[in-house]
This record gives sequence, C-alpha cells and structure tokens, in this order.
Amino acid sequence: MGKDHARAGRRYTQALKTFADTYRQDLFESVLPFWMRHSIDQEHGGFFTCLDRDGTIYDTRKYVWLNGRQVWMLSRLYNQVERRQEWLDAAREGALFLRRHARDAEGRCYFALTREGAPAAFQRKPYGAVFMMIGLLEYSKASGEQWAREESEALFASIRRWIAAPGLLGRPSLPGSPRFSQLADIMVVLSMALELEAGEVIRECMEAAFRHVEPNRGILIENVPPAGENLLDLPEGRLFCPGHAVEVCWFMLHALRHHPNAAAQERVLQLMENSLIFGWDEDYEGLHYFMDIQGRPCLQLEASLKLWWPHTEAIYGLVYAYTLTGEAKWLRWLERVHTYTYRTFPDREHGEWYGYCDRYGKPTHTLKGNNYKGCFHVPRALLFSIQRIEEASHGNVRTD
Repeated sequence: MGKDHARAGRRYTQALKTFADTYRQDLFESVLPFWMRHSIDQEHGGFFTCLDRDGTIYDTRKYVWLNGRQVWMLSRLYNQVERRQEWLDAAREGALFLRRHARDAEGRCYFALTREGAPAAFQRKPYGAVFMMIGLLEYSKASGEQWAREESEALFASIRRWIAAPGLLGRPSLPGSPRFSQLADIMVVLSMALELEAGEVIRECMEAAFRHVEPNRGILIENVPPAGENLLDLPEGRLFCPGHAVEVCWFMLHALRHHPNAAAQERVLQLMENSLIFGWDEDYEGLHYFMDIQGRPCLQLEASLKLWWPHTEAIYGLVYAYTLTGEAKWLRWLERVHTYTYRTFPDREHGEWYGYCDRYGKPTHTLKGNNYKGCFHVPRALLFSIQRIEEASHGNVRTD
C-alpha cells in the first residue's frame, strides 16, 4: 500500500511539472510576445486590443477595462517574475494613458476611448473602473509612484458606491426592473479587496457569494433576489455561468488564506466541483458559456459558444484545488480541462489563443482580441498556475 501511494505521488508530481512546463512555454514564448509585439501604442500610449489572428489591428479604439487589465498584468509580471524594463515601461505608458483620459468630470470611467484618448463610449457599469483600479494599484507597487496607489484607493471607494447605487452611473431604478444581487459585482469587489488586503470587505464578499448558492444543484448562480422573493420565472433568475462560478470559487479560496476556515474551504471546493460537473458539455466537451438551471432557453444568443476564459479559470482553479487538497479527482479534472483547452484555443502559428469557438470546438472568429478579450485571462491563469505548482514543488502545499 505504501509503495502504491508513493508511486501515485510521483505520478501526480510529474504531471504537475508537465503542466507547469507547458504553461511556462505558452506564457513566455507565445502569449506575452504576441501582446508585446502588437498591442502597445508607441505614439499615444495605452494598448490596442482589437487584434486579428496575426496581430493586425482592426479597431484602433482603446477599451478602458482591457487597458487596466494589461497594466495589471505587466506590473504583476514585473513585481513577481522578473524586473524586466520593457514590462514596466509598457505598464507605465498604459497607466499614464488611463490617468489622462479614462475618466469624466465626475470620476466615472469611460468604456472606450479613441486612439488619442477622446471619449468614445460610456457603459453604465463599474467594470472599467474596477480594472483601472487594480491596474494602478499593481503599477504603484512596481513603480513606487504614490499617485497610482492614491488614485486606485479612491477608485475602490467610488466603485463600492456605484455598485450600491447604480443610478450614480446613470442606470435608473425602474419599478418593473427585478432586483438582484449580481455575482459579477461580488466577484470584482472581492478581487479588489484581495489586492488591497481589505479584511472586512473580504468577509462581506464571502458572505454575499454564499448567498448565490442554488441549493438543489449546489452551484453558484449569477443573480439572486432579496430574501423571500422568487424570480425563477425570469431567465436572469435561472442563469448559470460555469466560468464565473469557478472563478469566484478560486477567489474565495484565495480569501480563505486571509481568513482560514476549514468548513468554508470544503464548501467552496464542493461548489467548484458541482459547477464543473453541471457546466461540462458531456457531448462535445468543454465548459458551456451560459446555461439555464432548468434547461430552458437562455436570452444570451452566444450561450452555446465555448469561450477561452472559462477554461483558463478552470485550469487555475483546478491547479489550486489539487495542490491544496492532494485529492486525485482534481488532477483528473485538470487533465480533462487542460486537454480540451489546448486542443481547442491556442494558435500555434501566430501565438496567443482564439477566444470564441462553437459548441463543437471550431473557432468562430479569427481574432485574438476585441473589446472583451485582452491581455489578461490567459496570461493570468498561466502565471498563477506556474506559481502555484512551483509552491507545491517546494513542499509549501500538498501533492500527496
């Protein structure tokens, strides 16, 4: 029995090393070079994200939330991987572009800017500000520039107000509009609180996320009404996004490093497993994008697509779950998700990943970036997975 256990341990350790080698090669030889070559606007600052398969720019507008994400990504690489000047220089130009152009007179963030920085579109949501906030915060750690931290903290306070009172962003409260707690809002506040190590806000987000558990299936659904209301007759009340659910779960596992709780950890892991089981396409593999928990039609016409980011979040979530628990089921899930993902999304000719595939795994678009896909989900998941596996290899987490 002891020999069998030792052999299993060696197999799992070798499997993790193989994954880490793949992710390292992909990150530093394919994904990052693609964005460094094609996305940086050397003339006006900031980043292009609407890039075709070979990196050709097909829309010169700058999208605020994706620029914030790229500032964060490059700053994080500089802070935690290597103090490479090209990463810091690009992050600085992105941060300064956002500082100069991203906000209106009331401090609200635009959704899109022209190449030169003129306002091009406004979205009545806080998410542009969210990613500007984490980008500036990480950049402040890389550069030591105090203005970036101060503006980041001010944005954090504003974002919390905007989420609590959407009317401040121009979203009126209409009498017939359903009232929901949105999982996306909880996730972004938790992500910011983790960056700031804001303990009380982290606890609040954990409690709020647990209120999104759908009791019959044990999964995290997107929208839940106030206590006592039943809105399952609306598609919004039945909406499940496997990628969001898994992403929130690993955020919660990160939060539990600050506030250890064995029972909560086990609950989160069960939520992740249930979300993967319910969200996996048993006919064609991969994670569904959107689902109706009762099997009824989704309003989202793109629901049947397979997207890049749910799979990146699942890869890192599974790496984390396996190294945390040592339970073989997580490694089996990782092998399953990894195999599908690397068969489907990476472009081995031009680098980076396709973002959008049909249900059968064939790309529906040639683009590598647009107004929603940028330098974030893929490199973040690869970096986090590498770092977590390296921690495991040094004996800091379990792999038995």
